[in-house]
Amino acid sequence: MKIYSAIQIGDYHLNNCEDSLYLGKFGKDKIICAVMDGCTTAIDSQFASLLVGKILKKIIIEKGYKDLVDKNESTLTLEQHLKSILKDLFSELKTIKNQLLLDTKELLTTLIIMIVDKTLNTGIVLTIGDGFVNINGKVTEYEQDNKPDYLGFHISEDFEKFYSLQNQKIAFDIINDISIATDGIFSFTKVHKTSNEEIDVINFLAQNQEGNETENMLNLKLKILKNDFGLKPTDDFSMIRILNSK
Repeated sequence: MKIYSAIQIGDYHLNNCEDSLYLGKFGKDKIICAVMDGCTTAIDSQFASLLVGKILKKIIIEKGYKDLVDKNESTLTLEQHLKSILKDLFSELKTIKNQLLLDTKELLTTLIIMIVDKTLNTGIVLTIGDGFVNINGKVTEYEQDNKPDYLGFHISEDFEKFYSLQNQKIAFDIINDISIATDGIFSFTKVHKTSNEEIDVINFLAQNQEGNETENMLNLKLKILKNDFGLKPTDDFSMIRILNSK
């Protein structure tokens, strides 16, 4: 199983990249992947996505230690793990918001979070807000008319009620080629003329396997899109892709 990731500031964003991504491992065989996209019109728009990534890192490190000593923890289903991680994330965000006296507009970010079990070859992915998910060639686009349902809107709500209302959730029983990305994947625009023909950007990034022998596959693809086809994302872009060689 190979994991690739890439992040790039959008061509229309001059100061900060508002996207962030996180990759982590816990237990013997579980991988967590997440991509976040901050709200451009929020306060310090890059802050929330970076903060969520740092909190997820803390949660997964602690969860890894807990799995070693708590046998019940290691027997949870993937959805139970997902719910537990998200609940801890809400708790941490609520604490930080109170400690730093943060405004809700400082905590606006989308979140696509995915957990896979390498041994069972299964996974689950939850999208809060908008973005892109590809499960073995089946593409799901979450688009909310440029008004995403940001995570920060909900951290003061009852978590159980919030989680029960989440319908942008996909479970899958086999892993061949899966990927998650922020909505920057839809923003590629020609920034200079080239002699090459048009290219399907989403297919090239999410399904084409050229260059999969190197861990920098996605970054190399971004260079090809720019140099050979004159294409760059105008919005910030982050992506994680998993190929299973089994």
